[in-house]
Amino acid sequence: MSQDYLPLRKHLYIDGEWVEAGEYRPLLSPYSGETIAEVAFAGAAEVERAIAAAERAKPLMARMPAHERAAILERLSALLRERAEECAGLIALEAAKPLKTARQEVDRTIMTYKFAAEEARRIHGETIPMDAAPGGEGRIAYTIRQPIGVVAAITPFNFPMNLVAHKVGPAIAAGNTIVLKPAGQTPLTALLIAELLQEAGLPAGALNVVTGSGSVIGDLLVQDDRVKAVTFTGSPEVGKAIRQKAGLKKVTLELGSNSALIVDQGVDVDAMIARAVTGAFSNAGQVCISLQRIYVHERLFDEFVRKFVAQTETLKLGDPLDPATDVSALISPRDAERALQWITEAEQLGAVVAAGHKRDGHIVHPTILLHVDPGAKVSCQEAFAPVVMINKVSTMEEAIREVNASRFGLQAGIYTEDIRTAFAAAEALEVGGVMINDIPTFRVDHMPYGGVKESGTGREGVKYAIEDMTELKLVCFKK
Repeated sequence: MSQDYLPLRKHLYIDGEWVEAGEYRPLLSPYSGETIAEVAFAGAAEVERAIAAAERAKPLMARMPAHERAAILERLSALLRERAEECAGLIALEAAKPLKTARQEVDRTIMTYKFAAEEARRIHGETIPMDAAPGGEGRIAYTIRQPIGVVAAITPFNFPMNLVAHKVGPAIAAGNTIVLKPAGQTPLTALLIAELLQEAGLPAGALNVVTGSGSVIGDLLVQDDRVKAVTFTGSPEVGKAIRQKAGLKKVTLELGSNSALIVDQGVDVDAMIARAVTGAFSNAGQVCISLQRIYVHERLFDEFVRKFVAQTETLKLGDPLDPATDVSALISPRDAERALQWITEAEQLGAVVAAGHKRDGHIVHPTILLHVDPGAKVSCQEAFAPVVMINKVSTMEEAIREVNASRFGLQAGIYTEDIRTAFAAAEALEVGGVMINDIPTFRVDHMPYGGVKESGTGREGVKYAIEDMTELKLVCFKK
């Protein structure tokens, strides 16, 4: 793919203009290590300028009719469709996401902005029967939802377009302004969205993109009184720090997981094995709901492992820009090294390596571990790497206990032919979403998405994000 359209330097986007920064740093390809671009490294002055621009644009966005906000988002979707292949190539380049997976992300991003356009027209309140309480007679009341104001959005590298869409789309739909801090490794797609939104007619200052240090920019955004809501996707450690610093701001946190799948006896393994392998190794396991832990009934265990290994061995490893590639590089050499260390630790604790535990350059081979100690990092922490563990269980109750013995709780899946088992699991699993007869990695972009425990607070999915980005106001008339 040609990189001709990539300028040598990528500037900040503030108040509808491309702003030069005092410092630029090279952006390296995770796959080849080559320099892709030089990206602005914002300081406190630039962040202040971005927040001030968002604050100035706030009244204009709040007054903008819903149909105009929807039209801007619809035009953005159309522009993305026209430039879909360029967007996919950009994702593959900066994130080392295989091109076939990057194309899927672009399709989802287009859909997310379409949902945002639709939801912009559906923001409404309800009437309240005041006479339901003594003393409420002779009154009529209703609620309205109003924009919250300036939203700070901090996004990760693993879905650099669609997870930006899940913050920018609802914020615009609700009539807010945004200061976006994209992941340091994947700023190019976020800057392209700024360019396309400008073309789509978004007013100056409504979206501002600042690139640079996550800790510096994040702290400035989270602690500024003009910022009324913070939406963050990333690690639990950073999420906890944001909660502590945010004061009374609204905070939505999506903090990842070590998602698990239960496989009951009687399941047709052939019908689900390819999907399970995809759930484990898509984007090299760098997915918040990547399938990391599998608990298989003892009657199916040997067959499941044999077929899972065979399916894994069909995956093609290589250049993310090759349309045939299934698994490419991890986001950084440090992450590749950490993944191998965790695999070695699991082995030392008694795990059996059924496949993988190899590295070629920045690519870690898809790795399957059997009989993993629950205290091993690959079991109890978020791997964010192409590593999956498969353990044997004798009952579904045991499997549910194992799934719940985690500090995380984003999504879980269970394959079963027994409807009672399905209902029991749906109620008992301590997660934000239970997928029956599917992998925990399933997500479509309008469903409520979020977790419990250390997987975060609040929900994404455009309608649900809008609720967190608006203030509910009661209006009561005495007749």
